[in-house]
Amino acid sequence: MLIGIDASRALRAKRTGTEKYSLELINALLDLNTEHEIRLYAPGRPNYDLFRPAAEIVVLPGRRLWTHAKLGPHTRRHPPDVLFVPSHVLPLIGPPRTVVTVHDLGYEYFPDAHPWRERQYLRWSTRRHARVATHILADSHATKDDLINLYAADPERITVIHPALDPNFIPEKDPNRISYVRVSYGIPARGDYLLHVGELRPRKNLARLLEAFALLRKRLPERRLHLVLAGNPTPESRGLFAKASELGLEEHVRFTGFALPHDLAALYGGAACYVFPSLYEGFGFPALEAQLCGVPLACANTSSLPEVAGEGALYFDPLDVEDMAATLERILTDSSLREQLIARGRENVKRFSWKKAAQKTLSVLEAVASS
Repeated sequence: MLIGIDASRALRAKRTGTEKYSLELINALLDLNTEHEIRLYAPGRPNYDLFRPAAEIVVLPGRRLWTHAKLGPHTRRHPPDVLFVPSHVLPLIGPPRTVVTVHDLGYEYFPDAHPWRERQYLRWSTRRHARVATHILADSHATKDDLINLYAADPERITVIHPALDPNFIPEKDPNRISYVRVSYGIPARGDYLLHVGELRPRKNLARLLEAFALLRKRLPERRLHLVLAGNPTPESRGLFAKASELGLEEHVRFTGFALPHDLAALYGGAACYVFPSLYEGFGFPALEAQLCGVPLACANTSSLPEVAGEGALYFDPLDVEDMAATLERILTDSSLREQLIARGRENVKRFSWKKAAQKTLSVLEAVASS
């Protein structure tokens, strides 16, 4: 059997969640050493070794509308038994049997977070997948439910397969390294800090987090608490800066900007608590990163987050600032609870692996190819 895979997103130099998913899942599939032939399609050959040596790469030069202008026509003329697109968009014209991964439908809940043209393209392409894809993979049951409820997708054609963490993400245990990274990101040496990692977008619910943090500082003045928001600024970030100033938190909130990948484990390692107040997540990798690093997790009870964090988090209503503050206070003041959350979190992370994801994905691809 010939399995074709769109590897275009995995080749990007700066990889966010979708690009990381593509790269790790492709390599995990190759690691299975299946008897099937796996052929990767890409707009260019990588100048460094991204994929396993066994990978066959078909280079289809092009950039603009590559999926529709290059990948689709080529796989129509030379069809694999199944084409797998791990990055959300199927070509307009392609082979008869296709599998696509839909990561989330956040643009439906927070349309203002996407430019109009991008939002319309996402809505059109995902609706089309719900109709024409032979099968759909979803990162979470929350995303599967969204596909069914918003786009009337057939539940029998959707399989939930959880992704996993980057295998190169290793907890940092060296206190000197943790202290160095803390200082380099401008986090005061005295006092504990709460951490959030991710772009400063409205759906991350960071304005309410600032309000909850202000309440928390009043209740625990002796802790000299700080809040670290590590993520790329967005056009909406100015409102957060103003909010912090309005609440008198300028000296206690650190907006670090983009955190370098090799510093992330140390940022987690120094945190007293990880806070995940998001209103919507298709999966939520930071929850697992925090758990792997042994950081107690305070988490919103929305979308996919309970599904991902499992019993290794203390949950709150993300729309209730008081509930958020009270949850953080419990974690910071109850040492027994902290230890329970840390232990449960480390156990929870074991549920997720790229090998499991690859095995389940291969089963779907085999079933589709033989249909």
